[in-house]
Amino acid sequence: MAQLDHVALSELALRHLAAQFRHFAEQECDSSPLYRRLSLGIAEDPQLLALAAQAQNTPIPNLLFAAVHFLLLAGATYPLTEFFFHTSERDPYPVFRDFCFQRRGVIEKIIRTRLVQTNEVRRCALLLPAFLQATREPLALIEIGASAGLNLWWDQYGYDYGETMQWGDEDAPLMLRSTLRGDIRPLLNDHTIRIVSRVGIDLNPLDVHNLEDVLWLSALIWPGVLYSARAEQLEKAVAVAQRERRIPATLIKGDALERLPEALTAVPNGVTACVFHSFTLNQFPPMARQHFWALLADYGKMRPIVEISLEWLGGDSPLLGMSAFAGGARIETVLAACHPHGEWIEWKKAKPR
Repeated sequence: MAQLDHVALSELALRHLAAQFRHFAEQECDSSPLYRRLSLGIAEDPQLLALAAQAQNTPIPNLLFAAVHFLLLAGATYPLTEFFFHTSERDPYPVFRDFCFQRRGVIEKIIRTRLVQTNEVRRCALLLPAFLQATREPLALIEIGASAGLNLWWDQYGYDYGETMQWGDEDAPLMLRSTLRGDIRPLLNDHTIRIVSRVGIDLNPLDVHNLEDVLWLSALIWPGVLYSARAEQLEKAVAVAQRERRIPATLIKGDALERLPEALTAVPNGVTACVFHSFTLNQFPPMARQHFWALLADYGKMRPIVEISLEWLGGDSPLLGMSAFAGGARIETVLAACHPHGEWIEWKKAKPR
C-alpha cells in the first residue's frame, strides 16, 4: 500500500510539474520561442519531467534550461548549439532530449546545486526613478536576492528613456535604455546621490571574479532576439562590479530574514536604509513576505527605512513600488507598471495601497 501511495504521489508530482512547464510556455516565453517549444515538449515527456524533478530549487523550468545553456556556453560543440545560438527551422525538441540524456549526470548536479539568480541589470532602469525620489539623505543600499550584486551599482550606469529624458554620465560604461509608456512622466532629479554602503544578501552570492559564476549568469539569459543585447549589458555590468573602489559591494550569504537585521543594524545614524529587491519576494512564501515587512516595520521604529520593490505578485505586469515605514506601519505607494526585463515603464499617478 505504501508503495502504491508513493507511485501515486510521484505521478501527482509529475502532473504538477508538467503544469508548471505548460504555464511557463504559455505565459512567460514570449521572447523565446525556443523555450516555449521545449517547455511544451517537456510537459508531455514523463522521462524529462523526472529529470527536471531532481531540481532542489525553483522555478524549475528556468533552472533546467539554464543548466543546458551553461553546458553549451562552456565551449563544447553539440548539435543542440544550432538551436540555442542560431536560427533553425528544424524541431529542436528531439535534439534537446538527446542532449539531456547524454549529459544527464552533470545536468542533475547543476540543478541540484545552482539557483536561478538572474542579474538583469536593465531592471535598474525601472528602479532608478524610485531611488531618485526615495530621499535626499545619504543612502545605505541593501539588496535582497542580490545574485552577483550588479544592481547595487545602479548609480554608476547611464540611463536613456528617450524624449530627452536621461540620467547619469553620458559616457558611463553601461547605458541602459527603456521606453516610457503612458502620459505621466517620472521626475528624474539631478541632485547628487551619496551612497555610503552597498550590501547584498543572497542564499548563494555569485562572485564576479569567478569565471564559472559569470558563465552561470550568462546561461540564465534566454536565447532569442534579445540575447546579444542582454549578454553585452551583463558583460559591461560585470566589468563595473570588478573594479576596486573605496566603498566596495559586500555580499552576505544566507537567508534574508536571518541576515537582514545585522545589515540594518550596521547602518550609521543620519543615513537612510534603502532596502530594495526585484523579482525576489515572488519566490517567498506568503508568510515569509509578511515576516519580511514586519521586520522592516520593526526596525523602522528606530531609523529611516525605505523599501523599493519591483515584483510580479499577480496582475498583468510587474509593479514598481516604494514603501515608507513609520511607527511600526508600512505605507506602500505603487509607482509604475513595468516590463519584466526593463523594456518599458509606465509611470502611474502615485497612490498608496
